[in-house]
Amino acid sequence: MSIRQIVDESSLSPLQIVVMGVCFFLNMLDGMDVLAISFAAPVIADEWGISRSALGIAFSAALVGMALGAVVISPYTDRIGRRKMVLLSTVVITLGMVATALAQSVTQLVVLRLVAGLGIGSMLASLTSMVSEYAPDRHRNFSILLLHSAYPVGSIFAGLVATQLLPKYGWRPLFLLAGTVSLVAIPLVFFLMPESLEFLACRQPRNALEKVNAILAKMKLPALESVPPQPAHERRGAGVRALLAPGLGRSTVRLWVAFMMSFATLYFLFSWVVKLAFESGLPMEDAMHAGISQNAGAFFGSLTLGYLSTRIGLKRIISIFFVGAAVFTLLYGNVGGSLTLVLLLIFLLMYFVQGGFTGLYAVAARLYPTDIRTTGVGWAIGAGRVGAILGPAVAGFILDAGVPINWTFAIFSVPMILAAVALAGVSGSSIH
Repeated sequence: MSIRQIVDESSLSPLQIVVMGVCFFLNMLDGMDVLAISFAAPVIADEWGISRSALGIAFSAALVGMALGAVVISPYTDRIGRRKMVLLSTVVITLGMVATALAQSVTQLVVLRLVAGLGIGSMLASLTSMVSEYAPDRHRNFSILLLHSAYPVGSIFAGLVATQLLPKYGWRPLFLLAGTVSLVAIPLVFFLMPESLEFLACRQPRNALEKVNAILAKMKLPALESVPPQPAHERRGAGVRALLAPGLGRSTVRLWVAFMMSFATLYFLFSWVVKLAFESGLPMEDAMHAGISQNAGAFFGSLTLGYLSTRIGLKRIISIFFVGAAVFTLLYGNVGGSLTLVLLLIFLLMYFVQGGFTGLYAVAARLYPTDIRTTGVGWAIGAGRVGAILGPAVAGFILDAGVPINWTFAIFSVPMILAAVALAGVSGSSIH
């Protein structure tokens, strides 16, 4: 049997649960690190007196770094291993977050957010591959969706901390705390995270058999006499050209479009909901609660989609969520009312937007074989980051131009429909 078959036919071991737990924690830190600036935005804008367009560029800086990290750095994971890349990325994130707390100008803030984004972008694809490769097929969709539900959990934590820190101490301690927590993650990865079994079987580095058997022993599985050869369709040349090869090219391009469109709306919402709630007259603390509500919706949406994907089908449930996302984006931009109604609409909006978007990671992990999986996921994320970069920045210029908020939300409902259309054209034997 191949390593994939061995994992698929065995029960979940404590080691696999630990690996998924560490990956969940790391992705939670990513959510905390990226969205910290959204909660800090009103305070930074007030302290430095900067415009919304300048703030939009600061929002997008980390996303530029994440795009570069995903496209330029993360493909090396398919050569050096998932574990090494996760370790290096965690170190970069830690340095970037701590340094952000010391920024003295918008320029410094933009540069340091870009550095932190490089680490986050290079890590995310590796975490997706690691969870995909340690989860049995029957749990694979849910495990990947659970991994990416950690992102809004980190954002909720950042929001809860922000409500306590920002009014009393300003925005800098928020980034310092995020960097300190990232620092704690480094020894967790070093001591608790093994290398991916599928990577070891595919690349077969020195002492691959001994490393595979050591991991299998921790999973309470029998040792192997030799490393099983990879199936012929799993042995391809790495690199972006492999993603565009016959049989994959059309699905790859359509997956990139789906990521790009949904990323644009998602990061418009992540970046601007708290700031716009504050500008609409909500007190600072209530505006922070709006940010927490959106991330709670994102968390439960991701879990729901993961559960339903095995019953309805992955592509079908994602498309349903995308249509719901477009509807609630329109509703949120046109319905006012009490704080309770605002928080409920934000929750439902992000339930569909983030829930559907997170499903795309599972599609990407299933679409690509082992030796180009992280490259494939990384390039999908990188293509998506184009939308993520443009979303907050374009929204800033639209708002500065005087476009009403309800029309701004209407504009950002359209990409969700386009994402559903693009997803319909993605096909693969393991996508179900």
